[in-house]
Amino acid sequence: MRRHLWTQEEEMCVGGGVSKSPDCFSSKNLALQAQKKLLSKMATKTMANMLIDDTSSEIFDELYKVTREHTRNKKEAHKIMKDLIKVAIKIGILYRNNQFNQEELEIVDKFRKKLNQTAMTIVSFYEVEYTFDRNVLAELLNECKDLVHELVERHLTPRSHGRINHVFNHFADVEFLTALYSLDGDCRPYLKKICDGINKLLDEKIL
Repeated sequence: MRRHLWTQEEEMCVGGGVSKSPDCFSSKNLALQAQKKLLSKMATKTMANMLIDDTSSEIFDELYKVTREHTRNKKEAHKIMKDLIKVAIKIGILYRNNQFNQEELEIVDKFRKKLNQTAMTIVSFYEVEYTFDRNVLAELLNECKDLVHELVERHLTPRSHGRINHVFNHFADVEFLTALYSLDGDCRPYLKKICDGINKLLDEKIL
């Protein structure tokens, strides 16, 4: 049986510190709590510097709000974002600690390019009215999902792969994307802030 970098027990440690009130959701706080739990198990100087930047944190917060709005389920919205943050932190730790081999680093490069393409498409569909195509965006997101699965195949447990599916299956859902891009829908203000954040990350060459 393949040995994963994280045991089930260590993976559970990333999920601590969730606020009892979903309305108090903060991706920044959740990320910090997750990192503290991980650091208690695997303390290194590199991991101590693992932080989600402010712009990404703001995007995550808006993703939580729009997910809550769409699902009408605060608990589910919180779980989706918690899974997203856990996976992002774990991949960051693996990368910063040089755990990826050459083949996996090539997947990292492919993922960065695909993520950049997806980010620019998200913004373009928002800025240019009537260009939105839910199937195109869903396909891009699912391609990102496949690359993430491939990247962490030998590192993370099936539980983490389940989290990856949970996150991408939500955001790539065509009904969710349709609601998000509806010109007169309740999600439009959240989409604007998400795109503002993505534009900033693109300008700073982070995406």
